[in-house]
Formats: sequence, C-alpha cells, structure tokens
Amino acid sequence: MRSRSRSCSEMSISLSASSSSVEREALRLPRSPPAAPPALVGALIESLSFRSCGFGRAASSAFEKEDLRLRVALPQRLRDALHASLKARDPSAGAFALVEAPGIGTAANPWFALAPEDAPENPLVAFVNPRSGGRLGPVLKSRLQELLGEDQVFDITVVKPSEFVEYGLGCLEQLANSGDHSARSVRNNLRVMGASFPFSWKAAAKRSLYKAILGTVSCLDSWHIVVSMPEEGEEQQELDLPHSLRHLGECTFYDDGTAEGELAETVCCFDGVFYNYFSIGMDAQVAYGFHQLRDEKPFLASGPLSNKLIYAGYTCKQGWFFTQCISDPELRGLKNIIRLSIKKMDSSEWEHIPVPSSVRAIVALNLHNYASGRNPWGNLKPEYLEKKGFVEAQSDDGLLEIFGLKQGWHASLVMVELISAKHIAQAAAIRLEIKGGQWRDAYMQMDGEPWKQPLSSEYSTFVDIKRVPYPSVIISGVDR
Repeated sequence: MRSRSRSCSEMSISLSASSSSVEREALRLPRSPPAAPPALVGALIESLSFRSCGFGRAASSAFEKEDLRLRVALPQRLRDALHASLKARDPSAGAFALVEAPGIGTAANPWFALAPEDAPENPLVAFVNPRSGGRLGPVLKSRLQELLGEDQVFDITVVKPSEFVEYGLGCLEQLANSGDHSARSVRNNLRVMGASFPFSWKAAAKRSLYKAILGTVSCLDSWHIVVSMPEEGEEQQELDLPHSLRHLGECTFYDDGTAEGELAETVCCFDGVFYNYFSIGMDAQVAYGFHQLRDEKPFLASGPLSNKLIYAGYTCKQGWFFTQCISDPELRGLKNIIRLSIKKMDSSEWEHIPVPSSVRAIVALNLHNYASGRNPWGNLKPEYLEKKGFVEAQSDDGLLEIFGLKQGWHASLVMVELISAKHIAQAAAIRLEIKGGQWRDAYMQMDGEPWKQPLSSEYSTFVDIKRVPYPSVIISGVDR
C-alpha cells in the first residue's frame, strides 16, 4: 500500500487561508539563558502540605495564570498593529509598529538586532462564537480575556477568521518583511484556538489554553470550496451564509465537460475553506433546523444534553427516521438531484461516480472527526482497501473520504461505530452538480456551520472542492 503522508513544518498556523511569504526556518541565534518559569514555583507551592487549606491551590493558580500570560501575550505594539489593520481592513495600517520594534536600525551589534527580543514563547489568539452554548459567548470571552488579554480574544461575529488571516496575518508578514523579527517569530509560531462550550468549561478554560500552546502539531489539509449558483435577478434573496463563507459576486463558471444540466448565463459565487468536512443532505437539514431554533430560542440549547435531544427531535421531524407518507420517498434520495464527479490522486480527468439510491446525506471528510468525534469512514482492513481501490485515510494525504448516510437508523448505527458508513469514493477534487427540479432548496454544512442553498428548477448549481496547495497544521491536545 503506498504511503501518501507529507512532511510539514511545525512553524505554521493552524488557521491559514493564504500563502505565507515568511521564512519558515527557526532563528538559531545566541540568547541569554531564560529565567526559570513561574509555573515551577506554582507547582512547588501546590505540592506543600498546606495545600488542603486552599492557599497552595490558589497560589499555584495565580502563578499558572501569570505563566500563561507571559507565554502567549503579544507585545503591545503588535497587538495595536493587528487591531489597526483589522479595523482599516488594510495590512499596511499597522506599519507604525515597526518604528517601535527593538533593535531596528539602532543596535550597535547587528546580531542583537536580529533577535526577536519582545516575542512571546507561545503566541496564541482565540475566537469565540457567541451563538454557541445558549449564547454564553460573552461570558466565555470575558474568561479568555482574563487569561490571554483583551486584544487576543475575538468575537467571530465581529472579526471573521478569514479577515484575521487576510489583514492581521498580512500585517505581521509586512512587518516581518520590513525587518521586524519579533513579528516574524509571532507569525511563524502563532496558534489559533476556536473556543467551544464543554461541560465545566469555566474550570477547563485554562487547561484548554495550555493544551493549545503546548500540544504537538501535525500536518492537515485544508480545502477550498466554491459554490456557483444561477443569478435570479434583483428579486433574489441574499443568502444567510455562515462565517466561514464569503460572497464573491458575479463570476464566470468554466465547464470542462462535466455539466449535464442547463448552465445559466450569469452566475454568482461564494467561497470558503474547510478543514474537517463538507456535507449535503438530511444531516445538514437537521443541523440547519437546530441552528435556527438556537437563534430564535437560545435558552433551549443550553448544553450538550439538551442539544442532543433537540437534534433527535429534528431527525424525526425531518423524516430521517420516518419518511412522511405525503411525500414521495424518491424525492428524498440525493441521487435525484446530484451528479457527483471526482478527480483521483495524480489525475487531471473528471470521473463520474454514481450516487447510491438509498443515500440521503453525502459527506466529504478530511479528519476522522465527525459528529462529536465519530469516525464514520471506519478503520478499514487492508484487504477491503485493496478491493475498493482505496488507501488508508490520513488528514494530510491530499484526499477526501466521501461516504453516504442512508436514513436515521443507519446513521445511528454509524454514529455508535457499530457499522461503517456507505463508502462512495476517495477524491483529490470534487464537483457536485445540483439540479433543482422539484427540490426548491438543498441543505449544506461545512465544519458544523449549515446553510440553506436555494436551487433553480431550470439551471444547475455547482459545488467545486479542491485542496489548498499549501499545508496547515492541527494541534493535538496533551494532558497537563
């Protein structure tokens, strides 16, 4: 079996959406020995016999908090530059930080001018989704700001990750290219954390931050998606897209022989990048219903248990378990509206892949992490892989695993990992042609963010997915 994993540099950012021009080699320059980290003192205090009275634990917590801040806090001048660039939507708006950089053009010894004197050891920024967890985002944001600093925690509804990459990281790269080696060190070592709401999240916040800065990293493919839809004129409603997607406006669709339906003269497009999965069909419809309810009545979606109950209710309501008699069951099969084409590894030709008639949800998976950590693709035996023409799935192999879910009972068994999902293909690129017909909408989701995609009864809508040509990295949590 051929190996498809690729090496990558650990000096990368896990949320990367543009090619970095920054040098990737680590600075190997003589530096003064670092002072003993305060966390060691905290650990000693915590081990003392008077820990039981509460003083040792409180002192240790205080030392760990200070240690965390020292590890992650960006220099004030770089924080100001990042926010200026984000506010102006211009990477050059933070150029003023270069004037304040230590050693730039003033050091008598050029070797000291190269050292990133004010760069933190483990720079980190965090994004908070205020819509998660019963809209407790402001509470979590406040807790993270207490630990990281106000300027390094972002509300995803105010600053999108794609904007941070374009303007914030663009600012750091411009400063690095101008000779600011602290900015270069931050850019090369920066890690981005997406904050969520597990049980006991208040107590877990600090531990999660330590995992984010100390966890090992591994290579990860990222995937660019473009949706091209027929433009219906001025009366067309603007799509309510998730944060990970952006409107591109009117664009040109190039058909290279795969289109089967009618092509509209004018198409509008939106695009984005996903790291985990993209799906279309019944699972996305259930997720969309849950998100709509959470927006309207956030008090109902207040924790993991209530969320699962709501999801179960929507699966029944949408007919994933019990197909409504008033509807034609055939209309629920994706085969009726989707034409799937793929490109295999090292191939430039599109290949048509039949969609099984029983499949009501199609998922293109990059990580072995779907629906709260499940692995629907399964751990396949070498004999089966060889028979199907598959290779062992990896997160950095340049391939997506495409599988189908049939109905609620099948999906339930897949989620508890008693069986594997319906294996369809492995692909280096994917094109979905969606023909509306009697379907007015198709439900899609990308890394857990769903949307309702309107369909035309006359013209086809296209979804194109291809790998981003440069690697990202993912952080693996470690126990602390």
